[in-house]
Amino acid sequence: MTSRVRGALSAALIALACLLVPFGAVAAWAAYGLADTGRYVTTMAPLAADPAVRDSVADAVEDEVGEPVRPLVRSFTRTPAFGTAWDEGNRAVHQAVLRAVRDGGHHEVTVDIAPIAARVEHRVALPRTEIAVLPASQLDRLRKGYDVLEVAGFWLPVSAAVLAAAGIAVAACRRRALTATALGTALGGALLSLAVAVGRRLTLTDLPDPVHRPAVGAVYDALTATLRTVSWLLVAVGLAVALTCWLTGRYGRPRARRGPAGPVPDPAQQPTRAQA
Repeated sequence: MTSRVRGALSAALIALACLLVPFGAVAAWAAYGLADTGRYVTTMAPLAADPAVRDSVADAVEDEVGEPVRPLVRSFTRTPAFGTAWDEGNRAVHQAVLRAVRDGGHHEVTVDIAPIAARVEHRVALPRTEIAVLPASQLDRLRKGYDVLEVAGFWLPVSAAVLAAAGIAVAACRRRALTATALGTALGGALLSLAVAVGRRLTLTDLPDPVHRPAVGAVYDALTATLRTVSWLLVAVGLAVALTCWLTGRYGRPRARRGPAGPVPDPAQQPTRAQA
């Protein structure tokens, strides 16, 4: 295999690996972060202290159970017990959605809010305690996406790593290939960070009710915090590796020793003892 063919093959493998980096990060984040109930509840826990989120929760409960409980619900969201109720509610919603996605079925996903309502100091007889969290029409689409994420969350990062290693191994100049891989990884991290920012803007713009935008923005920021950290970590590691390769290539080469200043006489031209 000639050096030109090796260079072309290495460039193709490295480009494909760098292209898979942001997609692999998103798939792994969704498969191992959002799909895990414990991590999801831990991520959402700090939002219980956000005023916009508390107001949105009160409005959602009011829309479901009616106007008479609105003052009690709003006062309850200002109490310390709301943090515990918020965690239990998120755990119940997440488990209900996961159960519907994994077990199949085409029914509407609902959650019983009676245990949460029971924490109110002055208990109220709610007309209905089942709240719909996911319509049946969206369940099939979510199930297909979940099946894809379970596969892509593992194989996309592994494929990116294997392709990058193969591209570096095939290259004629491995230092240059490693530098290109590091720069491509940094670029993938930057594109991932840009995609998260654009996704936030589009999500808030498409909301039909502008009143809930602060709450949705807080939830979006909490869910994508790990993804933003990963994106900046990819940028930092990629640039650090690229800089290290450049420095070792520029200053790490051993300098050739200088020879003597004068010309060295040819031993063949010197007279032997017999000639002398």
